[in-house]
Amino acid sequence: MKILIKDATLISMEETRTRKEEGYDVLVDNEKIVKIGQNLDEKADKVIDAKSRVLLPGLINTHAHVPMSIFREIVDGLPLQEWLEEKIWPIESKLTGDDIYKASLLSFEEMIASGTTTINDHYFMSENIIKAAIEKGVRIELTRTLMDSDGQGDKRLEELQDLLEKYQGKNENISFSIGIHGLYTSSPDYVKKATDLARKYNLNIHMHFCENKEEVETIKKVYGVSYPAQVLERYFEGLNVILAHCVMLTKQDMEVIKRMKINVSHCPVSNLRLGCGIAPIEELRNMGVNITLGTDGQGSGSNLDMFETMKFATLLQKGYFNNPRSMPAYEVLKMATINGAKALRKEKEIGSICVGKKADMILVDLDTCLTRPINDIFADLVYNAKAANVVMTMVGGRII
Repeated sequence: MKILIKDATLISMEETRTRKEEGYDVLVDNEKIVKIGQNLDEKADKVIDAKSRVLLPGLINTHAHVPMSIFREIVDGLPLQEWLEEKIWPIESKLTGDDIYKASLLSFEEMIASGTTTINDHYFMSENIIKAAIEKGVRIELTRTLMDSDGQGDKRLEELQDLLEKYQGKNENISFSIGIHGLYTSSPDYVKKATDLARKYNLNIHMHFCENKEEVETIKKVYGVSYPAQVLERYFEGLNVILAHCVMLTKQDMEVIKRMKINVSHCPVSNLRLGCGIAPIEELRNMGVNITLGTDGQGSGSNLDMFETMKFATLLQKGYFNNPRSMPAYEVLKMATINGAKALRKEKEIGSICVGKKADMILVDLDTCLTRPINDIFADLVYNAKAANVVMTMVGGRII
């Protein structure tokens, strides 16, 4: 199917293009972008009038727990460990496959409505998430969360390997990672098993890291290190790693993350909600670390609105570093798009609007009383746009 998007304000996130281009057309043929230009005279099965609307790459959420829609606002005012151990894990132990499937459908609808096209997920009963993802048409990288603090580690590894054998390479929208829950819930021997599996299958590592002080102290004690990133050096060399949170980092941790070219998924709303603190993201960004954005699950992040995440991300860093120049709006848009694609090693396929890439795109309507007048379109998208401004979400050339 050919779809022609006409007369859009194009923000492609492509380094080789102008940051903002007015009156541009984009032609999609089946799953890919085949032409970009002005006044394209092409026959198409569907023509979309995008005048006064902004065409952006689909947003990429690099840290989520998709089925946690059912945990939205069930508890307030607990720190991370109490929240997990007293509230979340006891409920999760009772979830059925059908619960996971239906909760995932709800989350995918929320993501689609708010312009997210690719999700990096971290959960369990993953076949039910896959079923929902295929039904809704989103792009997802997922795992079977790995930990052995309860003695069930090998069973989880077997479940993940079963998933890989059954689904790996079978659907272009479905890919997999090695999702280690965290160093504080995984023994050294278990982390070795998990990283060996990542090397065997050439998969990304997706892991919570240094989310709060208690976690940091546990890692130092269990692994016999003076700072947590020493564990990364010990087990994760040569792997593509996405670390969620990274709130409690020392200077030594940051230097290791930089040297190892590790990606950071910043989840500002969740970190605030659980009282974890504010991650030193601007400092990491200035060091050249690839920063991406995540919502976390709705139990701590409240919603999956990446526009809200962008706004929190930039405002927090300006306040944290007492510098209004921190985290410029365009850089934040990169974190939500092309940086996320790079973290997932999918930048040749998604993350920007470019001929030959997959047509993962969204249309955003800024012609509202909440966003007019537009003096700086990048700032307007980051500070004023919300999920409700998204009027079209497309994945692989399919309007979903």
